[in-house]
Amino acid sequence: MKAIIPAAGHGTRFYPLAKSVPKEMLPILGKPAIQWIVEEAIEAGSDEVIIITSSDKPAITRHFTPDATLAERLNGRAEAVEALRHLDALSSKVRFVEQREQRGLGHAVLQAAPLLPSGDGLILILLGDAVVAGANASCELVACSRAHGGASVVGLEPVPLERVSRYGIVAGQTDDRGGLRLTDIVEKPAPEEAPSRLAVAGRYLLDARVLDFLAEEHVGKGGEIQLTDAIRMMLSEEPVYGLAYSGRRHDIGNPAGYLGALNNFSTTEAVAVDSGQGQ
Repeated sequence: MKAIIPAAGHGTRFYPLAKSVPKEMLPILGKPAIQWIVEEAIEAGSDEVIIITSSDKPAITRHFTPDATLAERLNGRAEAVEALRHLDALSSKVRFVEQREQRGLGHAVLQAAPLLPSGDGLILILLGDAVVAGANASCELVACSRAHGGASVVGLEPVPLERVSRYGIVAGQTDDRGGLRLTDIVEKPAPEEAPSRLAVAGRYLLDARVLDFLAEEHVGKGGEIQLTDAIRMMLSEEPVYGLAYSGRRHDIGNPAGYLGALNNFSTTEAVAVDSGQGQ
């Protein structure tokens, strides 16, 4: 399984900080946010992680580029050296693709197509500005997919009616195994037109055929190529399921969301250490 992390956005909600520090590099408990996301993908079974970035975000590429001299400069500080070794192991599974123009999430995902093998299989997509505290959302999507014969699964969360216009919103029916099989998915609908209050929540496990639909480059909401539209086209040809995963998603693309991530990660990591899981 390959994973894609779209991380080429400008981060305008975090300006002026994002002018020099990509939002994906904001620290959470000593690690940049995007490292948490890479770790999530690998723990879920990805053998390669493709980060979609841009030329004005060299800090991301540099973070995942091993530096043979850095360990020597750490003067034997064991904890720091071990953290660096862990990062180098992650970096060996990371590749980069540059998105040279901003044409939507679907367009960003499509940039990874040349690095992906042709044929069937599942692709894990994790938004670069969405971190999940308290659980590995990608692991839960993988488990749900296996329970439904390897079908595509979209991560979901309930949102207030007044916020549905910010998200992709799904409609679905519960099947005989308790899964939610999607019947529709709409990008940023008006509240009165929303099929539900279940919003797409930054994690997708999709049949690789989604790239074929994206390659048609249909222009959708906002004049962009939307991943939601490609999923909607898939629904007519194969089952796609939705899963409200157990962790809490935080949008680190804005200061309030980032603060929430800091607080939540601090709490969940402390609980893990107290229970012995973090040792």
